[in-house]
Amino acid sequence: MKNILVPVSSTENGINNLKYAVNFASMSGGKVFLINIYKEFSKVGTITKVNQLMIDESAQQLQEIIDAVNTTAVEVIAKPIKGNPFEGIKRISKQFDIDLIVVSPQSVDMSNDTYLGNTTGKLVKQTEIPLLIVPKDYLFRKFDSILVAFKNGQFEKENVLSPLKDMVRIFKSKINLLHVITPEVTAECKEIDTDLLTMKNSLTITENATTFQGVLEHFQSHNPDMLCVIRRKRGFFKKLWEKNSVMKRDFHTSIPLLILSGRH
Repeated sequence: MKNILVPVSSTENGINNLKYAVNFASMSGGKVFLINIYKEFSKVGTITKVNQLMIDESAQQLQEIIDAVNTTAVEVIAKPIKGNPFEGIKRISKQFDIDLIVVSPQSVDMSNDTYLGNTTGKLVKQTEIPLLIVPKDYLFRKFDSILVAFKNGQFEKENVLSPLKDMVRIFKSKINLLHVITPEVTAECKEIDTDLLTMKNSLTITENATTFQGVLEHFQSHNPDMLCVIRRKRGFFKKLWEKNSVMKRDFHTSIPLLILSGRH
């Protein structure tokens, strides 16, 4: 994971996520791209001055975040980006070959009943890049144990497991698999990808109504440092992503959540 993207909304979350990303990059040998996105108005009359003001405010916010974090061990590239937030993130991710996006579950002013806010939830739906969702004020530590929860053990997309392979290589992480057999699981889904089996330190097979219920049942016994799930068009997030925001009653985790994309 050589290139890590940290999109900024609030300064508070930006500081938290940059700290986390810098610690991550210091161990992976990567660099961090810190961005915030501003809306550009049509350049008519005094609007040009408004646009320049927004650029200046965006640059100032990024500098405040950098000043609050010790970045001496890692290269951090900060840049205000104009346009739509999601199109901007997609554009920057392609331009700089981003391997991982580090985001917060929600903005600082969201209700305590909300796990994923609208922006993060929408980002999950609109990007194919692995996302690492870091809880507020969560301090970085090495991922000794990663719980990978899934119901379909087959992957159509190539390199979907690359982030996990990097975790094993960089952090010597133990990969514990949780295969949740739900009522709609087919015989094909019960087969597990060979690469995933090769990586595993343990495999638990459980029968539950949903993948999340399987995670709840086995979470404490595994006590992971990270939870990893696979996003598909149909699967773990099928019902969660009907709306962009996700309530804690439907899903939440107090540890970093790594979301891999299992679709093309």
